[in-house]
Amino acid sequence: MTRVGRVNPLTAIGVVLLVDLVLLLSLDAVTATVAILLAVAFAPLAGIPLHRLAVRTGAIVGGAVLVAVTVVLYGRTSGTVFLSAGFVEVSAGSVALAIATALRLIAIALPAVVLLTDLDATRLADALGQRLHLPDRFVLAGLAGVRLFEVLGEDWRTIALARRARGVGDRGRLRRLPGQAFTLLVVAIRRAVALATAMEARGLGAPGPRTWSRPSTFGRSDAVVLLVGAVVAGGSVAAGLTAGTYRLVFVS
Repeated sequence: MTRVGRVNPLTAIGVVLLVDLVLLLSLDAVTATVAILLAVAFAPLAGIPLHRLAVRTGAIVGGAVLVAVTVVLYGRTSGTVFLSAGFVEVSAGSVALAIATALRLIAIALPAVVLLTDLDATRLADALGQRLHLPDRFVLAGLAGVRLFEVLGEDWRTIALARRARGVGDRGRLRRLPGQAFTLLVVAIRRAVALATAMEARGLGAPGPRTWSRPSTFGRSDAVVLLVGAVVAGGSVAAGLTAGTYRLVFVS
């Protein structure tokens, strides 16, 4: 578990929502760039090495690049026009908008990558039940669903090996996919039924207050993470305002 994994899950989620709200309201390259730089700078302090952060954000960066290319080709035309061919028109305004959009997407995703990737489902359930006082049935059923989802990959591999041992899994990948998927569905339903019966037998729906084996608490580390989140959110906005580039997303 990384250092940030020891923070109360509600604190991590709150910081992500705070930073992302600030970035969702803005659309300029400076604000997003500063938010990215601050998130990257704080990642090692959270126990996430930069190389691991790069691996986790690879798909996000690729998606942001594709979005940027689309905006460059089909975004609003303004300023100097560099290329005009049918429906495609590349201008200085569309290029600037594409860069700001791509950086904004990366900046929005980074806080979640840093704070929520190593989020423990059990600790989240404890926090939701004890701190937010959500219904126990809802919280524990959700936790059970997450745990079942985590074993689907292993079930898929086991089913593939079993079918191959019986001589029905040697066909092409696309041809064996429907049968294997149906078998996985049956296994998942059976396990869910057994789990639901076991949870009811253990008093999941019983009236009265429920006791928790592990208390969900807030400590000094939570205060530090909240402070870091405020620095990232406030620093990025301050940089955009100082540079004179800050622009609200709904202001044309």
